[in-house]
Amino acid sequence: MTDNQREAGTIILDPTHVSFSQQEGVNDLGATHFIGIGGAGMSVLAEMLHEQGVEVDGSDREPSAKTDRLQGLGIAVEFGQREENVEGKQTIVFSSAIKPDNPEIVAAHVAGERIVHRSDILSLLMNTKRAVTVAGAHGKTTTSSMLAHILTHAGEGNLADPSYAIGGSIQGKDGMMLDDVLVAEADESDGSFAKYHPEIAIVTNSEADHLDHYGTQENYRAAFVDHVQHAVKSVVMCGDDEGNLAVLRALDASAAAHTVVYATQDAASLGDLNGAAFVHIESESESVQSGAEHFTLHVPAGLLCEQERMVPVTLAVPGIHNARNASAAIIAAALLGVDIEKAAGAATSFLGAVRRFQVRGTVSRVTVVDDYAHHPTEISALLDAARRKYPQSAIRVIFQPHLFSRTKFFAEAFAEALAKADDVIVTGIFPAREKQEDYPTVGPDT
Repeated sequence: MTDNQREAGTIILDPTHVSFSQQEGVNDLGATHFIGIGGAGMSVLAEMLHEQGVEVDGSDREPSAKTDRLQGLGIAVEFGQREENVEGKQTIVFSSAIKPDNPEIVAAHVAGERIVHRSDILSLLMNTKRAVTVAGAHGKTTTSSMLAHILTHAGEGNLADPSYAIGGSIQGKDGMMLDDVLVAEADESDGSFAKYHPEIAIVTNSEADHLDHYGTQENYRAAFVDHVQHAVKSVVMCGDDEGNLAVLRALDASAAAHTVVYATQDAASLGDLNGAAFVHIESESESVQSGAEHFTLHVPAGLLCEQERMVPVTLAVPGIHNARNASAAIIAAALLGVDIEKAAGAATSFLGAVRRFQVRGTVSRVTVVDDYAHHPTEISALLDAARRKYPQSAIRVIFQPHLFSRTKFFAEAFAEALAKADDVIVTGIFPAREKQEDYPTVGPDT
């Protein structure tokens, strides 16, 4: 436990504090315990450390598919969080969902063990890889999954075996691979993505979210400016998002000079791009009647080769938002060294990330689609995609809000987005890391 994590005997868990020096690596961790090891972000990091020979175990509240997988790999998992679980450990890993009064945190604090945020582990892993981070209020999981899929199917040599730390499984081929490239979601919710120094930083959007942490939209966007300016080689940003354009114009000249902007709008309509390169996405308005999404990337001369290139892309997953996500993944793959036509071809066989427009089945002509959309913009994009794919169908939605704070901040925007459906049922709010007593006036009928 470091000095800035102690204050008058109070345990302070600060996800933005950097817990390791640049000289440290995974071999310096010692016996490592993950609190909440079954979480989507935690389980993949535990597995990656295990693959690199680190002694890893963890605890969680109850068994799950994630804990079953970890146990199958030989990683010990205790159910129930108790003081004795951290005895003899050198490093304790927590996520932002873990509170300072967690019994394992308290015991580790008393024992003087090193307590680090999950982002510190991801940062350590990035130090030995060609890292690509994907940040944004929405689209992170799908874009990360698309890039991992493209590298696996179109990359050659070390590019064909990427590691990936992604908050959702990929539909289709899945696995944990360790080689030259690491694809990772960069979680902006708690500010911890400021620790990363990737080779390439993708930003899908900078639309205000997590205002419980940042307070204002200006603070939120400033965090993105700081994050992308840590990119060593390139920044890839969607220009269809106003927040991203504000971030782009706030970048210093050196960062802007190695930025690539992609958008469905033309460059002239976007205004000042601060010297960034521009890739236009030309979408076919009726592209999904056949069940696919078709578009063409217009890549300017000098970005990847001497001549301008027009690259056709066909996706199995519907929606203009997925055309944008795929464009980011294809461009990043090309910047890593994958032939862009091969990258586009590999994107065709991507079936989607789990719980991202995942078709669960059809019964009596009713098709059930599962999606993790939990921000108003995500819901709006999801329903637009559903209309494109099923233009003659009634769209009925069962929606569970995620977080009391998000429901409070975006209640009106949620109502506007959900109005695109024909019928809507709103269930109780999923609290995640929050407590109802802290938001007594917030409920599903807010």
